[in-house]
Amino acid sequence: MRYFRFIFTVLGVIFRHPVPGATIIPILPDGSIVLVRRRDTGQWGLPGGLIDWGEDLPTTIRRELTEETGLNFVKMGRFVGVYSAGDRDPRLHSISIAVEVFADGNLGVQDTDEITEVRAFSRETLPLGTLSHDHDRQLQDYLNGAIAIA
Repeated sequence: MRYFRFIFTVLGVIFRHPVPGATIIPILPDGSIVLVRRRDTGQWGLPGGLIDWGEDLPTTIRRELTEETGLNFVKMGRFVGVYSAGDRDPRLHSISIAVEVFADGNLGVQDTDEITEVRAFSRETLPLGTLSHDHDRQLQDYLNGAIAIA
């Protein structure tokens, strides 16, 4: 009976609360911004993902950067914002912490289950207005130098 109560409590927490994640704005040495094409929607978006159990945010950022872009983490840039709207991710209610990351190396998708393509864009060629999730908002906040809590 105690195990049932524990499992019920854990499921209640999981399904009643948003899931935390990270959004990464990778900046290459030439100033270009890296986006990934999502397998599920075919849309471009910023790399990132959910924080694994027991993982801290910097570890999540490094892991997701490598998995989705193949790039090497150089250093953390600025904090961009926290995005928590219930409809920001069509799959589930998640809260994403967006950060700028300086990176280098060769572009290459490691996680082919989620990502089909990775590409660097100059600020002038970013496909704004068509990005997945709320990544248009996050990228606009970044480009405008804003720090957002949304």
